[in-house]
Amino acid sequence: MTVPDAVVKEIEVLRSEIEHHNYLYHSLDTPEITDREFDLLFRRLAELEAQHPQLVTPESPTRRVGSEPLSSFAQVLHRLPMLSLDNAFNAEDLRDFDHRIKTRLDSEVAPTYTCEPKIDGVAVSILYQEGRLVQAATRGDGTSGEDITANVRTIDTIPLRLRGKGYPATLEVRGEIYISKSGFRKMNERAAREGDKLFVNPRNAAAGSLRQLDSRLTAKRPLTMYCYSVGLVAGGDLPARHGEILESLKEWGFRINPLVETVTGIEKCVAYYKRMLATRDQLPYEIDGVVIKVDAIGLQNRLGLLTRTPRWAIAHKFPPEEATTRVEDVEFQVGRTGAITPVARLKPVFVGGVTIRNATLHNMDEITRLGLMLGDTVVIQRAGDVIPKVVRVLEEKRVPDAETIQLPDSCPACGSDVVIASGEVVARCTGGMYCSAQRKENIRHFAARMAMDIDGLGEKLVYQLVDEKLIQTSADLYKLKAQDIIPLDRMAPKSAHNLIAALERSKQTTLPRFIYSLGISDVGESTARSLARHYDDLDTIMAADEESLQEVPDVGPVVARRIAVFFRQAHNREIIESLLQSGITWPVGEAGRGPPQSLEGQTFVLTGSLSVLSRNEAKAKLQFLGARVSGSVSGKTAYVVAGAAAGSKLKKAQELGVEILSEDALLALLAEHGIGKD
Repeated sequence: MTVPDAVVKEIEVLRSEIEHHNYLYHSLDTPEITDREFDLLFRRLAELEAQHPQLVTPESPTRRVGSEPLSSFAQVLHRLPMLSLDNAFNAEDLRDFDHRIKTRLDSEVAPTYTCEPKIDGVAVSILYQEGRLVQAATRGDGTSGEDITANVRTIDTIPLRLRGKGYPATLEVRGEIYISKSGFRKMNERAAREGDKLFVNPRNAAAGSLRQLDSRLTAKRPLTMYCYSVGLVAGGDLPARHGEILESLKEWGFRINPLVETVTGIEKCVAYYKRMLATRDQLPYEIDGVVIKVDAIGLQNRLGLLTRTPRWAIAHKFPPEEATTRVEDVEFQVGRTGAITPVARLKPVFVGGVTIRNATLHNMDEITRLGLMLGDTVVIQRAGDVIPKVVRVLEEKRVPDAETIQLPDSCPACGSDVVIASGEVVARCTGGMYCSAQRKENIRHFAARMAMDIDGLGEKLVYQLVDEKLIQTSADLYKLKAQDIIPLDRMAPKSAHNLIAALERSKQTTLPRFIYSLGISDVGESTARSLARHYDDLDTIMAADEESLQEVPDVGPVVARRIAVFFRQAHNREIIESLLQSGITWPVGEAGRGPPQSLEGQTFVLTGSLSVLSRNEAKAKLQFLGARVSGSVSGKTAYVVAGAAAGSKLKKAQELGVEILSEDALLALLAEHGIGKD
């Protein structure tokens, strides 16, 4: 159907007006119309586009609501790496930086620097072709990042189409996406009202919002961005100075931090840093320092780059914030994996804009190192979003009734024995499957693919089952009925019956899988296979002492003790007995049999993104065949498996002449040894 010219013209005018007012509001902070007037313009455009959907374009202001969920993020290779910055921690570090600049330039002339607040957000790259936004990516490892184009399109302060003229045909803009302090507060207030999990801090909230697979959720988050540089530029020229480039970006529709200053000489940079440090708490967003850059692009090019950092820029971080308070108590918390962590309960103290009531003490060795006693006055340090910690004890203020801090003999959550393995500093609960603090993680591990492989029993469902008190241990899974599961969120009769069927199928397993499913600390798939091969019988494994266990390949004194202590706990044995009574079986006499260790002694390195297998699945399958999987490439590496967007590891493999396998070649190799995709 032909659209009247008047409608086409009105849509064009509305888009132009909305883009103009968005620019005035977000970039210049000089709105010309009221919010209501803006809403009326936007509503009229949405009505016209609904009546004539063939006229909708990707750049329309109405397209910022988000789109259908993605299954995962694709990887984007940065054609110009997104480098890290070297750090300065005091004024002398800045002066040393300035001295290096002058030495390398062979000049005593004071350079001109651009000074910028260092926003505590998420660095992103946004690519424009002919003025239109075509791609956005996270920084990632600097070489490649995640494609977040759909999510970035929902952010009002990022232009979908550049304003004005004179911009290059290809322009990559880099900036920091963040959430303001007020936006963060409102997000958490809404989450509290709706019973959702609260966000820890604005930076984590911004990062989580950008990594939503459903961009409609991202559109609801108060994300914004300040630009700080450009990357790839082609088909046009930019000004010769960094500060002037930022002004050009502002003309083209981007937000530029109004606190950016261009100064001459390093002492003015030091003064700028001091001003930002003094005013940081009054800013509407979080900053964790300032960034100093040589302003002249020609000088930047002469100074060049190191491997991961430019020589012409440095980040001057703010010092950790400290306060003095009193330790009123020390509690021992049990983590999801059984680690026992001491936590100091403090007399509340205000540090870095927040009230601190707790601080981590890490382990008993840390308490000994500090010389900490109950009732002591201590110095607390908080740096950015790092968990507050005790940095020193003020012994001169120690009270007469100060008490020694003792590690509990039994787990505060379940009463099981607490042990510290020889050569380690972390205390652990031995309750395993029984411990309430470890319950969710243990059941999730029990159901995992390389364990009992219970299809459809993911983390969210495990948490629901535990929270609704339908299960307490992994043994309770086999007592579930479909009618127990149907009322749960996102469940239906068909999915409930499918889960019951999956539980029934999982009862036919192998001894190595069963041992691995128990979640014994440091007993992975390989150790579980070694135990099964050595003993060939569960009862014999459960009765083995530490000395006998050390005869098993790959089992040393630490792991031997963990296995022995685990099986000595009566409640662990009760759960195992209940699992066996539910019908779990494996072939008798074939307990430890598996594929031949045909890749024994060969080292593999995985790099890039795999599409068929996850990295963890590929690693597990290679280890099942006896291979070693390393995180770095060396002359001893047999193969490098290179997926999409493989980076420095692939390059090093090519330099060393290491054989490179594609994912298809890896799958073929695994298939040769009887290991399929599933």
